[in-house]
Amino acid sequence: MDIKERSLQKHSELHGKIEVISRERIDSAEALSLLYTPGVAAPCLAIAEDEERAYELTRKQNLVAVISDGTAVLGLGDIGPSAAMPVMEGKCALFKEFAGVDAFPLVLDTKDEDELVRTIYLLSKSFGGINLEDIAAPRCFAVERRLKELCDIPVFHDDQHGTAVVVAAALLNALKALGKHKGGLRLVINGAGAAGIAIAKLLLSMEFGDVVLCDINGIVYEGAEGLTAPQREMAKITNRAGLRGTLCDAVRGADVFVGVSRPGLLTGEMVRSMNAGAIVFAMANPTPEIMPDEALAAGAAVVGTGRSDFKNQINNVLAFPGIFKGALRCRAREITEGMKVAAAYAIAASLPAGELSTGRIMPDAFDQQVARNVADAVERAARLEGVSRC
Repeated sequence: MDIKERSLQKHSELHGKIEVISRERIDSAEALSLLYTPGVAAPCLAIAEDEERAYELTRKQNLVAVISDGTAVLGLGDIGPSAAMPVMEGKCALFKEFAGVDAFPLVLDTKDEDELVRTIYLLSKSFGGINLEDIAAPRCFAVERRLKELCDIPVFHDDQHGTAVVVAAALLNALKALGKHKGGLRLVINGAGAAGIAIAKLLLSMEFGDVVLCDINGIVYEGAEGLTAPQREMAKITNRAGLRGTLCDAVRGADVFVGVSRPGLLTGEMVRSMNAGAIVFAMANPTPEIMPDEALAAGAAVVGTGRSDFKNQINNVLAFPGIFKGALRCRAREITEGMKVAAAYAIAASLPAGELSTGRIMPDAFDQQVARNVADAVERAARLEGVSRC
């Protein structure tokens, strides 16, 4: 059987990847009285008097909601909320496995922005954080922005910001492996949706250099037709040279290519047109924009993908568990740009200097120290930025 058949069989055997267990056995009258009635009235009244005590007296301090509308699931597109549930369950399992964070999957049967925002907001008091997942662009931008304004807990769209953090971490180490420095680079991001825009914003805030975004119609520039509202905003702060044309025009003379788009869009000839020591992160899944061997043969110095069967896997699992762990630990009200930058540096630093090479720029996804390092860095940043409650 291939991996798809084996996965289907495994899911059929498991009947779901997560379960709810009690943290205390209720096996006596005393336990029942303490954990439920009549004793449970005491913590209820304590929280009614001081809502912050919910972090102390309930699981809120370690509980994240993983929420999707099923409109942008992996590379499968709009397959609906029920079909999204295996991914949401898997994400919850990753939270627990990699950071000890409890997470609960919720899929919402609506594509209406107002309904999504209202429903998630009404649920938010049950959780210490909200992880938005697989919500299609451009709706995902507005949903996240509005929820951040309404909620007093972190709201984090992992497809945007988790991806941006791991790309930034990979780029930090790729430059280090090549003896290069950030600042004057020209970076091309192919795919101007949720992930591409978030990556562009983070790389700009970290001052890597000038970013040129490309979408299905080519280079994004001010005044281009057919841009979404988020793309129009990005056109104001990217592409300083005012380039126009196709992806081929964008990558000519570029230092870095980041692909969050579709298979086969970057050719060897395009890689050869990039500057010497080019960095290529072809992250379309399951088939990248260019296969690593072709990119290397065309002169790329560092190549990364989203796949585990190639060197330099760039995987969100290195980011979101630790980010939420740190945010929950200090009861953060939000996840700021500074917290994301801190996470990127922490991931990059988690790979020992002696192991860094052009063929290894990221720590192992199963290295449990990564989430701890990220959590510590995120918590420090939250305290410095004044978004911590404790």
